[in-house]
Amino acid sequence: MADDLKHRGRTVEPAVTHDKPLARLQAVPWLILIALMAAVAWLSWRAFFYQEEGDPVGSAMLAFEKQNSLTVFSSRFEVVAESVDNRGPFGQLETRQAVIVPASVEYRLDLSGMEEADFAWNAETATLDVTLPQIQTSTPNIDEASARVFTDGLYVTRDAGTDLARNNSRQAAEKASAFAKNPEILALARQAAAQAVRQNLAIPMQVAGYGDVTVNVRFEGQGAEAGEN
Repeated sequence: MADDLKHRGRTVEPAVTHDKPLARLQAVPWLILIALMAAVAWLSWRAFFYQEEGDPVGSAMLAFEKQNSLTVFSSRFEVVAESVDNRGPFGQLETRQAVIVPASVEYRLDLSGMEEADFAWNAETATLDVTLPQIQTSTPNIDEASARVFTDGLYVTRDAGTDLARNNSRQAAEKASAFAKNPEILALARQAAAQAVRQNLAIPMQVAGYGDVTVNVRFEGQGAEAGEN
């Protein structure tokens, strides 16, 4: 009897179940999905709606970043050279030779030394002032293979022909270098350079969100070239 009472007096504890880890595991996929949706929404806003306040000077310098040297103009022309050779005991063997030889010169801008101080931005007028280095001319390319040669003389020795050709080549190179530095040719090269720089800057600035930007170009030691939108 006493054993029955003791048995009946025992407290039966309910079984304890741990459901929290399962709930957490079920919530993890939803958290990942929400995080992915938030990331996609942020990237879409960043790509299509967000407009960062950039640096116009930095944008301009970025446009020149990969253009260390910019060929802006080339000139092809002809130069005339003439030489005279006298040989014999009394110089009676006179030979005259003239050549008309094509030559070409390229005009380049060295942009590798461009610095932030070479750019000035006016936000009120949307104007960018750019100071460029002086234009550099290449060594003239003398196309002697296409030269037209005119020789006058009763008898042209081999040595005389060699000396005449050497002298004419030297003259052609000197005259081509002088022609390349002609003020009128340099003015044309500067105009071409200014136009090329405006195009290389105006379009990237417009794409960057600065609208129709006026780019004024000047060269070191010279006045500004008229700008264009």
